[in-house]
Amino acid sequence: MHATSLLNFSTIPLTSLKQNLIVPTHQRMTINFGVYNKLFLILVTLFIFTASCSTFRVLFPPPEPDELLEDMPEVPREFRAAWIATVANIDWPSEPGLSTKKQKADLRLMLDRMVAMNMNAVILQVRPGADAIYLSAYEPWSEVLTGEMGKAPTPFYDPLAFAVEEAHKRGVELHAWFNPFRAFHSTSKSKISADHISKLNPKIVREYGNYLWLDPGSQAAQDHSIRVITDVIQRYDIDGVHLDDYFYPYKQQDSTGAVIDFPDDLTWVRNSKGLAREDWRRDNVNSFIERLYAEIKRVDPQVRFGISPFGIWRPGFPAGIKGFDAFTEIYADSRKWLQNGWVDYFSPQLYWAIGKPGQSYPVLLNWWHLQNDHKRHLWPGNFTSRIGSGGGIDWKAGEIIAQVEATRESLHSEGNIHYSIKALMEDRDGLAGTLAGETYKVPALVPATTWLGGATPGIPEINIRQYANTTELTMNPADGETAWLWAIHTYGGENWKLEIIPGWKHIYKLEESPDFVAVSAVSRLGIEGEAASVRTSLR
Repeated sequence: MHATSLLNFSTIPLTSLKQNLIVPTHQRMTINFGVYNKLFLILVTLFIFTASCSTFRVLFPPPEPDELLEDMPEVPREFRAAWIATVANIDWPSEPGLSTKKQKADLRLMLDRMVAMNMNAVILQVRPGADAIYLSAYEPWSEVLTGEMGKAPTPFYDPLAFAVEEAHKRGVELHAWFNPFRAFHSTSKSKISADHISKLNPKIVREYGNYLWLDPGSQAAQDHSIRVITDVIQRYDIDGVHLDDYFYPYKQQDSTGAVIDFPDDLTWVRNSKGLAREDWRRDNVNSFIERLYAEIKRVDPQVRFGISPFGIWRPGFPAGIKGFDAFTEIYADSRKWLQNGWVDYFSPQLYWAIGKPGQSYPVLLNWWHLQNDHKRHLWPGNFTSRIGSGGGIDWKAGEIIAQVEATRESLHSEGNIHYSIKALMEDRDGLAGTLAGETYKVPALVPATTWLGGATPGIPEINIRQYANTTELTMNPADGETAWLWAIHTYGGENWKLEIIPGWKHIYKLEESPDFVAVSAVSRLGIEGEAASVRTSLR
């Protein structure tokens, strides 16, 4: 019961009443208080004999903090993320050659939109094609920044360092998104720079249609990509490493329409391991994924690793599912990666409508859950940019809302990733407003990654100062600790309110003057510690 609830004597045992009461004066009762508060008896007697056919209120102090802590709602858990694609300037920067000031301002706007929508993570593409949107000793600057591969931004800044700082300032996770084997994108217009891998080590690069591709069957190519990724983990405070669905390339055709086979004859002859060629290609990708997961944990055990593969493993799995066979076409045995626990989160691209029979969103989501033997996070990807995309296949905002709700209802998944942030920035069909005002109205923590062994935060130290028109909350983590986030519960007027703010903030002004405040620290792995609490008034 809340402290200011109104209760009727005729339905509540008197001996259990400790809160606000309404007593009908015409009702005759015999009260045995025992050692109960004598002042209460005097007040009840006085009002019964002086009131006439009316009701009265007897107010008690609010419940003790321990009682309120028992009733305090749990913090919701949901991964709410958006991809920020840099390749071909899809999302950011919006075009090559923008000034440093403009690039920074645009990224800040994106992160501010995430906060305004109660979203908690972005997945930023940092390596579109063997290039970098950060200062790298191994690969050239990406052309998406300046329009010229190998050219640094002017005035100089490091976009990834800037993005991490700005995201964390807002309490938003930043996952670095790499393409492990694409070496040059078909939309690229820049001249390839002299420090590109195709110039420095052409033996591990293959020309495939309109692309250049690192050969996944080459140990040197795998070594190079792992070196690039672990270098970022060592030098930047990222929260996760993310791969999408590109391993071997999607099939290209020549001028006659014939499918081009990936040109790895020499690598195959030298390294076949006695496997059939398709099995060997899948084994190359499998061994890369397994090794990358181990290397990430070796460098930083708390950096999470996630993959977003094509949403269908194979047609017919489960029964009735039809479509592209990623297992045979791009040699991606994605079910194996999930079943073996080589990821911390798994985000199949479920880019189809809920009601589409051959690619049903809820049916596929449930099937992926059944493959999740190690109980990793299952956060499906959603084709949010299909809203208003034209071409006769554009969706309404309600489709994405329904998919988020279907994810919640599945009970096997706690989150979604929206492709891409542009649709949210443009608020297509009012989606961003609906998410902010309804679906994501209550803030949420990223689900805890408990299997990586992170410690539970200690009880913080909190203090309250109340002024004429504001309540100021001071928070400090337990000795020797830092907080990634603060979860702040306030109680007043029979209502609970939750706020989640960055852990670097130690002084916070509450919007209202509540009766009760509870604060818990949250770690980088999403582990929430025990709350400290304080009563701020005696209504």
